[in-house]
Amino acid sequence: MAAERQWGVTPAFSSDPPSAGDLKLNDLLVSELKAQNNFAPASDTEKREAIITKLKGLLRQMVQTVGKKKGLPQDILDVAGGEVYTYGSYRLGVYGPASDVDTLMVAPKHVTRDDFFELMPDLLRQSTTPGEITNLVPVPGISTPIIKLTIRGVEIDLIFSSLQLSSLSEKVDLADDSILRGLDEVDRRCMNGTRVTNRILQLVPQTKTFRLALRAIKLWAQKRAIYGNIVGFPGGVAYAILVARVCQLYPKAVAPLLVQRFFFIIQRWNWPKPVFLQHKEESSLQLREWDPSTYRGDAAHLMPILTPAVPSMNTAHTVTRSTKTVMMREFKRAEQIVKEIYDTGKPWKTLFERHDFFTQKYKHYICVNTAAKDRDAHDAWAGLVQSKIKWLMGGIETSDANSVELVQPFTKGFDRVHLCNGEEQLEKTLDGSLEFQVKATETSATDDHADLKAQIAQSDTDGVEVVAMNGEAKAKKEEDPQRVYTMTYYLGIGLCDGARALDISTPVRNFQGE
Repeated sequence: MAAERQWGVTPAFSSDPPSAGDLKLNDLLVSELKAQNNFAPASDTEKREAIITKLKGLLRQMVQTVGKKKGLPQDILDVAGGEVYTYGSYRLGVYGPASDVDTLMVAPKHVTRDDFFELMPDLLRQSTTPGEITNLVPVPGISTPIIKLTIRGVEIDLIFSSLQLSSLSEKVDLADDSILRGLDEVDRRCMNGTRVTNRILQLVPQTKTFRLALRAIKLWAQKRAIYGNIVGFPGGVAYAILVARVCQLYPKAVAPLLVQRFFFIIQRWNWPKPVFLQHKEESSLQLREWDPSTYRGDAAHLMPILTPAVPSMNTAHTVTRSTKTVMMREFKRAEQIVKEIYDTGKPWKTLFERHDFFTQKYKHYICVNTAAKDRDAHDAWAGLVQSKIKWLMGGIETSDANSVELVQPFTKGFDRVHLCNGEEQLEKTLDGSLEFQVKATETSATDDHADLKAQIAQSDTDGVEVVAMNGEAKAKKEEDPQRVYTMTYYLGIGLCDGARALDISTPVRNFQGE
């Protein structure tokens, strides 16, 4: 009899098949996830597939346009091609009705990133009917350049990479490390999402079971407000790797047992010992990879969760002492709940109860407010501030060590619109007052972003006559209210037992001076 395959870097903890009780709990888990609206209907899947097909056609059109502009011979253009891949939750098969589609366009070497950002936005607009595409925002100047847009109600994150190949008529094997040869760091980073996602799926024993368990863990993490790389918690890829590792240790288990063992194992993991799905692969590419023996920054990581594709990187590098403490407590809580689900028949919905961040968890909070009079400027400003909140957290953790146990960031900011008459109301709003906030019904339109930009365009002048969207001229009155956009981020501060005072003035001043 042939030996069973070993999944991962160690033998399985158990290869027992599921019990009758496991199978019953599996059915109940599926029912609860459906009740939580966690699955996308077939019509949503068909819509996403049609959008991806459309994007592939536009990519190939762009490849031809650029090639002709650069004088490439027709025989080369005939086989130039261009391919579209997905990654993230869509590629993993764990997307829901509101999930976006992370999409990678891969072109032959004659098409550059500059060509992509110059041509693709117009191709997208020209290929659709009015209103079919909304919120199209190219963002070229960041570490992973992206075009964000919504097509037929589906949010698309579109990135691009140019390979050192003259032809992509047939799907290139993205698992082949040699495709990274000659690419700059940005192109490699763009390729990495799809390469990692594909490899995760190859390294789990049962894809269907993995997906169901991951859906449960992701929903739990989102409900408990411990999801999001930018605020110091694992993101989607990190949770996928953790669930995949548990699947490797229990290759025949169904999702309920995997969920139970997930909380048991990850809580007791010998951090900072890294979690990885396969042995380190040797590569001739000489790329920088996670290596705590070489890089001091890597050695400081608290929860290394490593990607299974070259170059291997830590997907949880933003985890802090505080967020790790919060996670360990949540793992312990969840482990007890799942034990009760197994032992007493407690319903699965208890695992997915919402967090108590604002109700019971903390007595002390910090609010970080951003504000601007222009929507686009505010979006950029708020994103920058959010990316720096980790420095404020670190400062608070260490500034009053005898009092502060931990600092927990809430995973989302609160986006608000205000109408202010005069400087006094404006100052109140900038200080965090909600007195002049626009009611939710006024800002909840399907395309409120475009609508607000249009209103700004009509009113943000110095009292001169402006043209409204309907073509009618009107005069701006001096007393017209000023529209102000704000974002509020919250940090909960947990104090040590017996703490009687709290002084965080120094880290707050330092943060304000960043």
